[in-house]
Amino acid sequence: MPERPTAVVFNDPALAGAILTIDLDAVRENYRRLKTRLGSAQCAAVVKANGYGLGAVEIAKALRGEGCQDFFVAHVGEGLSLRSALGSGPAIYVLNGLPPGSEDEAANASLVPVLNSLEQLAAWRATAHRLSRKLPAALQVDSGMSRLGMAPSEVDQLAGDANAFHGLDIVLVMSHLACADEPEHSANELQRQSFEALRSKLPAARASFANSSGIFLGKPFHFDLARPGVALYGANPTPGKENPMLPVVRLEAKVIQTREIGDGVGIGYGHAARARLDMRLATVSLGYADGWHRNAAGAAWFKGVRLPFAGRVSMDSIILDISALGQGVLKAGDLVEFIGPDQDVDDVAGFAGTIAYEILTGLGDRFERKYLGA
Repeated sequence: MPERPTAVVFNDPALAGAILTIDLDAVRENYRRLKTRLGSAQCAAVVKANGYGLGAVEIAKALRGEGCQDFFVAHVGEGLSLRSALGSGPAIYVLNGLPPGSEDEAANASLVPVLNSLEQLAAWRATAHRLSRKLPAALQVDSGMSRLGMAPSEVDQLAGDANAFHGLDIVLVMSHLACADEPEHSANELQRQSFEALRSKLPAARASFANSSGIFLGKPFHFDLARPGVALYGANPTPGKENPMLPVVRLEAKVIQTREIGDGVGIGYGHAARARLDMRLATVSLGYADGWHRNAAGAAWFKGVRLPFAGRVSMDSIILDISALGQGVLKAGDLVEFIGPDQDVDDVAGFAGTIAYEILTGLGDRFERKYLGA
């Protein structure tokens, strides 16, 4: 059989068209700030989706050094990878639970499934019986988001079944806030009350409710363990207010070439833009194949000067209007800032009409990735 093609890894700055820099010291500081706000409650780290696109293993190792004992991923495969990197110490929770057939592998890796349904619970209980050992588990209840977790009727069913958790060690009871980034939303308090009522019917265990924004709702939402994700990576967990977190990400793309064009000349696909008077343009090595949204037509920056997009975002390139720069200031090979001190990930999300989560998790694998403070 023919060999499968090998993925290209751009670990040489000369080969990559753009550089993604991840500041692990900033991640550590963000974790410390969240811990301080939590007081006596413990602080976990959500590192699903490859650490929100920034490198789950690198992020988790940095936070392990800060004393983080609890990590959350979405899928079994993510959990297995993280267990291999971190060793046997920390707890690794699988938020989506276990797909049928993956139970033995999860048990062998000491992963903690978040059981979201009676079916998942029954399968994990059967695994414990088959392996003749007690297995840890987290229970998720649906307090009002209607996404994952056991419904109130299912919780009542479990509360009336003396054998429901036979062979299992329930180490966590959790739920998830739907509107935590809207602190005045009435759903937050309604969910909190629902969570309190539901967990009172289940085995005594640590309780976990708050995500990144939930931490900022105050102590009644903290319970025993908070699960921040996006705040660790520098996005603002308090929309509309000053960001309490440090920026983590810097994205810079290389200039491929520059040109001068005359008044009225079409620019890019569909000639969606046209030159006004004489213009100078730079084409840079970044596009929607790298995770920059096609409709995120904002601006880039060079030495504090704003460079607006000119025309549409292409798969592998973006055209910038560099008329504000002096002649010859920007040259092929120079780096232009797309995420950094002049515009953060929340600004970029605004260009795209989306949220910072989607920007971070969509960052591609063609960058040279640099880790500061590794």
